[in-house]
Amino acid sequence: MTKTPRLPAIDPQAVELREGSRYPGALAEPCAKRLKRAMGDAAGLTHFGVNLVWLPPGAWSSQRHWHANEDEFIYVLEGKLTLITEDGEQTLGPGAAAGFPAGLADGHHLVNKTGRNAVYLEVGDRAAEEHVTYPDVDMRMDRTKAGRVVAHKNGKPYR
Repeated sequence: MTKTPRLPAIDPQAVELREGSRYPGALAEPCAKRLKRAMGDAAGLTHFGVNLVWLPPGAWSSQRHWHANEDEFIYVLEGKLTLITEDGEQTLGPGAAAGFPAGLADGHHLVNKTGRNAVYLEVGDRAAEEHVTYPDVDMRMDRTKAGRVVAHKNGKPYR
């Protein structure tokens, strides 16, 4: 079988820009202005994802969370971000990176507490099954072969 050649270069401006999050109701508000381009999808990657993310002033990357089965890594390109974990807060500027190993129960997220935009790369694997814990809010996410379910901590799905 002959493969059709393709150019691996990606024009970030040609990748769909997604705004906000898929969180239910008021849980989505802190992330409503977050902008993402799914660069890994655009490159046809299937084993890990890569997102180019913009956080305007005041925006959050996500609700604070941790992954049971997926590693996560971020690399700051522009601006300053506050990384919030179980241990407190740390300021990350251009060139700073942070990693979050799968199964480590250390809820984390990024918040732009400055008056300027911040940009970072977000990399994570694509485990077939995943459980995401959100320690600060009444939410959990489970992904199985049957699909993705966002639910209350007691397991009742959000409507």
